[in-house]
Amino acid sequence: MILGTRGSALALAQAHKVEGLLRQHGFSPVRRIIKTSGDTLTDRPLHQIPGMGAFVREIDDHMIPGEIDIAVHSMKDIPTERPPELANTAVLKRDSPFDVLLTRDGSTIDELPGGAVIGTSSMRRRSQFLRYRPDLVINDLRGNIDTRRRKLKEGQYDGILLAEAGLQRMGWDLDVQQLDPDHFCPSANQGTIVMVTRRNCEAYRAASLLDHPQTHLETKLERIVIGVLGGGCQVPIGAYACKQGNSIRIRAEVLALDGSRDVKVDEIVSYDNCEEEALRLGHELADKGGSELVKEAISQTQSMC
Repeated sequence: MILGTRGSALALAQAHKVEGLLRQHGFSPVRRIIKTSGDTLTDRPLHQIPGMGAFVREIDDHMIPGEIDIAVHSMKDIPTERPPELANTAVLKRDSPFDVLLTRDGSTIDELPGGAVIGTSSMRRRSQFLRYRPDLVINDLRGNIDTRRRKLKEGQYDGILLAEAGLQRMGWDLDVQQLDPDHFCPSANQGTIVMVTRRNCEAYRAASLLDHPQTHLETKLERIVIGVLGGGCQVPIGAYACKQGNSIRIRAEVLALDGSRDVKVDEIVSYDNCEEEALRLGHELADKGGSELVKEAISQTQSMC
């Protein structure tokens, strides 16, 4: 059973976790590292890399003909539209879904001086930070977590924005500020690892043993909401679903690139018909102005390319 993964330190840590879980069930996975254009084209923002899902689609090309059996991804990188031959077979239990701010001097978001330079590759984080602190400078930041930390230490940035789950998986205990999801709604599926396989094969059955049903449902609801609007990494959009007792809270938002405008939905819905409710909220978000913001963001990012 061949397990495909990118070669970054974080991707390898995620693959190592999956390999350990598979071995607990009696399987013997063999790792294959695949270098993608998303890894090599680090001189430009993600939204300027052609196509959707820069870290995913080329690994799909190895899986569809059977060169690999299981692919391990950060689920937030998975496009909403997928090849019909492939399935998001297992979603592991979610790590932290939240964003964190790491600064050179330990300052919090409210303590940073005006004009401080913040680094991120995420359009969503850029827009949310500009909404909260329009006096800050947001510059693009690519590279793996080690590279980003090095650039921060070198003084190229006063702070950088990261997914807390990545730090957890690397085993790093850093002095970071966790950002409030009421102001910084996470990306859909942030904090989750997904195992992708072809449908109805041995790898599909093996991966299914590792699925965490609650996380799988929460991520599905998030993908339903953003699927209504589309746009991918070109659009500042967040979605976060979290089970609360017998209900699920679903929140989502779309922002203008400069953070000056946004539309939101935030409701606690019944567990019994949560998929229908997620679809309704997606359409509500679109009708409240989200569709216009998506079109505007796509037009503006395409003009930057």
